[in-house]
Amino acid sequence: MNTIVEFFASQSSSIIQALYAGLFTWILTAIGAGLVFFFKTTNRKFLDAALGFTGGVMIAASFWSLLSPAISAVEIQNELGLSTLPSFLPPAIGFFLGAVFMYFLDKSIPHLHIFGKIEEAEGPKTDLKKTSLLVLAIAIHNIPEGLAVGVAFGALATQDFASVFSIGSAVALGLGIGIQNFPEGFAVSMPLRRAGFSKFNSWKWGQLSAIVEPIFAVIGAAFVILVYPILPYALAFAAGAMIFIVVEEVIPESHRGGNVDLATMGLIVGFIVMMSLDVALG
Repeated sequence: MNTIVEFFASQSSSIIQALYAGLFTWILTAIGAGLVFFFKTTNRKFLDAALGFTGGVMIAASFWSLLSPAISAVEIQNELGLSTLPSFLPPAIGFFLGAVFMYFLDKSIPHLHIFGKIEEAEGPKTDLKKTSLLVLAIAIHNIPEGLAVGVAFGALATQDFASVFSIGSAVALGLGIGIQNFPEGFAVSMPLRRAGFSKFNSWKWGQLSAIVEPIFAVIGAAFVILVYPILPYALAFAAGAMIFIVVEEVIPESHRGGNVDLATMGLIVGFIVMMSLDVALG
């Protein structure tokens, strides 16, 4: 892991760092989706545990890697005379706006959750096929993950917040998101395979759902660098967006198969993994 941290530290631009981290998370999604070439089917219990794991990583990342640094950033701004707001207020506002942003995306883009039937598609009515709706659902899910990674690396660009976010913290977030993307890629590609798609097409659509992550990682980093005083809001915004996805999609989907206890333990393990990464590298 130290080698990974050193690699990112050697990159001079925070935007390039964010791009590499976003590409890393995308690649792990593609590798996870690639398991469809080796398995004809999978146990629903495994998929539910994998989704629970995803939720645990996202919840832990929202606090350890985003909300806690957001509060610290406000405290630093107050010490520098850049703000007089209570330390909880900007993170609370950003957190709420992140959830509202995802709410409107959820209502504005047609999509279908992983284990849903075509008639359960959400958002505006459309003639899109089930495949496209599934990919759109996971793409929506991956937008806040990309933003979170980008905002983390963008925070490194200003010396004012050097004590809030280290390169290790940003790398830990990217690693955590990437690790949970691996089983997520498999969880997307396997339902497509069971629906009759070829192995290649199942993989293609499964990995394509994560293409938004490097894109939004760059957007998040660039936005923070251009308007760095918004850092506390941006960090909390990404956290709010991720928690919305966990509550609205990830946990309900992990429970649909009836494996509630298994999904819950998966969530606990995911939380521990992300917390450990952040503490160890941050």
